[in-house]
Amino acid sequence: MAEPQYELLYHPGIPGRGEFIRLMFEAAGVKYADVARDNPPDESGPNGYGLVQAITSPESTGDDDGNPPAFAPPALRIHGAGKNGKALLIHQTPNILLYLGGPLKLAGSDEPEKYYVNQLALTALDLNNETHDTHHPVAVMKYYEEQKDEALKKATDFRENRLPKFFSYFERVLKHNKSTGKGKHLVGESLTYADLALWQVIDGLKFAFPNEMRHRSSESPLLFDHFYPSLKDEPWLKKYLDSKRRQPYSMGVFRHYPELDLQ
Repeated sequence: MAEPQYELLYHPGIPGRGEFIRLMFEAAGVKYADVARDNPPDESGPNGYGLVQAITSPESTGDDDGNPPAFAPPALRIHGAGKNGKALLIHQTPNILLYLGGPLKLAGSDEPEKYYVNQLALTALDLNNETHDTHHPVAVMKYYEEQKDEALKKATDFRENRLPKFFSYFERVLKHNKSTGKGKHLVGESLTYADLALWQVIDGLKFAFPNEMRHRSSESPLLFDHFYPSLKDEPWLKKYLDSKRRQPYSMGVFRHYPELDLQ
């Protein structure tokens, strides 16, 4: 059996930023290897995760295929797509989404839509990053428990000011595209990676801030009553969410700390 053309290199055990990439493959029905998830660390060693660690090692100056070192996961290895027929290794989530959008037919129907999709996916990723900062507002390398007071202030501002700004924006985008997208798509008439990115962030926020999300849902009815459930009901997504390939939320970007949620 031939190996998949695409190899995702990301941390095992969490959806994280790698989930935006997984959702593209799942939506397109394209096989991929999730290197660390498929062969996770155990008592024998890092296994597949060792490959993820190798590409981001502080000692790395690149790989044998001529690719420069990656800064951090996620990264994507595409067999045969590099120079002289070697493997191409790219990293940075939005860069990977942009690369895959065309081949997986998830980047809109023409050149203008390609950039509309990209700008909306970047906006959704901005929201993803701001969510992470609610529980790590001071230092990434410190534990949440070491910055709880600051996290409470950050989360309060995030819930009261940033969430409504993002949600109202995406509501307006859906209204703009309603005649074509029917409230199900941000751009055009078919699924794009912008839809997938936004859906994943909303889903993660429902886990991290369930009270706040229930409170906000009535303010953006097209987003919460139509867009989100319509995509969740797609057969391919239902199948994926019920599979072992979908990693549970835990200690990644989306973490549920009840004290940070709406009281």
